[in-house]
Amino acid sequence: QVQLVESGGGLVQAGGSLRLSCSASGPTFESYAMGWFRQPPGEEREFVAAITRGGGNTYYSDSVKGRFTISRDDANNTMYLQMNSLEPEDTAVYYCAAVLYGTAWYLADYGYDHWGQGTQVIVSS
Repeated sequence: QVQLVESGGGLVQAGGSLRLSCSASGPTFESYAMGWFRQPPGEEREFVAAITRGGGNTYYSDSVKGRFTISRDDANNTMYLQMNSLEPEDTAVYYCAAVLYGTAWYLADYGYDHWGQGTQVIVSS
């Protein structure tokens, strides 16, 4: 069973950049499809981005498309979210998620069965 730990969150000014990391335990990271979700203050958790096994396909929410990039390094059991041109609306707790092999619901949180504890991102205006 994979365990996930996010890092890289923090406080940044609007227009700035951050790179989030999700480190996974276990020898089979490459077998998992991965995703990023976020939960803004007082709101429901929402999909941000996803990447399939091997990184062949990626998916983005409309709100981050063109600004965020998801990637994975299977040799180091790590997934990344490069966030550029950050906006105050990007303020949220960011979670990484994993599902073995894949899911028919990459854009939904119920498509994943392993979650990290979250990392806070605050974008000031």
